[in-house]
Amino acid sequence: MQIPYGVTTAAAVLLLAASVTAQEAGEARSGLKFALTHCAECHAVKDSDAKSPNPSAPSFASVANTRGISGRALAVWLQTSHPTMPNLVIGTEDRNNVIAYIMSLRSPPQR
Repeated sequence: MQIPYGVTTAAAVLLLAASVTAQEAGEARSGLKFALTHCAECHAVKDSDAKSPNPSAPSFASVANTRGISGRALAVWLQTSHPTMPNLVIGTEDRNNVIAYIMSLRSPPQR
């Protein structure tokens, strides 16, 4: 039995997200600048953006608030080819900055 590609990728991301709680690297302001240049064509990059230009592309805020998401999980996601995203190669520093920016959009935990 062959497991669909998307299922294995999602499982890997969730496993990494559950096992990693380390401090994330990167600079959020630089990540925002990169995202506005390279990601905003499809994604709602700013928290104040009502919706993504591409309805299939999640907003960065919704990604940040996905249960179990972490910087490590985002790094794995950004290094994995996806049929719905362009095959974008992001350098380590830019990737860490974008991840720091996305994680800065996380809402405070509800009490």
